[in-house]
Amino acid sequence: MSAPKIVVSVSLGSSARDKEVSATFLGQEFRIRRVGTDGDPKKAMALIEQMDGEVDCFGMGGTDLFLFRGQQRYIIQDSLKLYRAAKKTPMVDGSGLKHSWEREVVRRIAEAGIIHKGMKGLLVSGVDRWGMAEALNEAGLQMTYGDFIFALDLPIALHSISALNTMAMVALPIVTLLPFEMLYPTGEKQTNQQKKSKRAKYFMDNQLIAGDFHYIRRYFPDALPGRVILTNTTTEEDVALLTKAGVKTLVTTTPMMDGRSFGTNVLQGVMVCLMGKHPDELTWDDYAKCARDMELAPTITELNP
Repeated sequence: MSAPKIVVSVSLGSSARDKEVSATFLGQEFRIRRVGTDGDPKKAMALIEQMDGEVDCFGMGGTDLFLFRGQQRYIIQDSLKLYRAAKKTPMVDGSGLKHSWEREVVRRIAEAGIIHKGMKGLLVSGVDRWGMAEALNEAGLQMTYGDFIFALDLPIALHSISALNTMAMVALPIVTLLPFEMLYPTGEKQTNQQKKSKRAKYFMDNQLIAGDFHYIRRYFPDALPGRVILTNTTTEEDVALLTKAGVKTLVTTTPMMDGRSFGTNVLQGVMVCLMGKHPDELTWDDYAKCARDMELAPTITELNP
């Protein structure tokens, strides 16, 4: 067996969620590490510069590099600074998986009857997960897209892909210029919950809660009996929290490794190593094929059957 490939996710999130595991995919051994910097971009950049060229792929955690409107991508300028800190080692933000593999996850859980046509669903951010947004719409769910609600703190619910597209066309050129901490929970905000009733109603009104777990954890109410959660980056503590809240089913789009699911940026980093190409050379179809080769499957856990 060849030497282990090293994938490191440098995250603006809380260091309390750090984890290091070993795993094997397609016969290749990996050492996977998540390092949180508690919302400190200077610390994140210093870590990237320190490890640059010494690891096989970086994951950008606790932030996105790209937000999407259909096929068009918009670059978050704050995140671009982190991306440019890596001069030798490639860096990915998980968007390759969000556009390819997460579509397949939605199809599989629809086939399994976990979600169904007419079911009411909340996706906390569609521009972060355009593939999931489209797939849930195609599965026939009655969707609420919470981009205004959770990222911009505006009580505007979107209920169609066309409305999400219009919002993205107008807002993303401006939003991507904002400091990322204004849009997304970073540092200790990832572990602290905010009990805000104006957001809780969107959780209570829907049977499926989908999307980035940091948004979900920050705002979900104490009780969510019978709900389905579709997300990733869940730790053992997160699973216990969801179980206590009465959540029926937890679906994570990335595989569980030693008790937790890592972000899509980590899994995309693994795929980049397996395919042996720079991320700029890879398409969404390449990631979809790699997922099939890896025989990936969503992790479905019945918390309160």
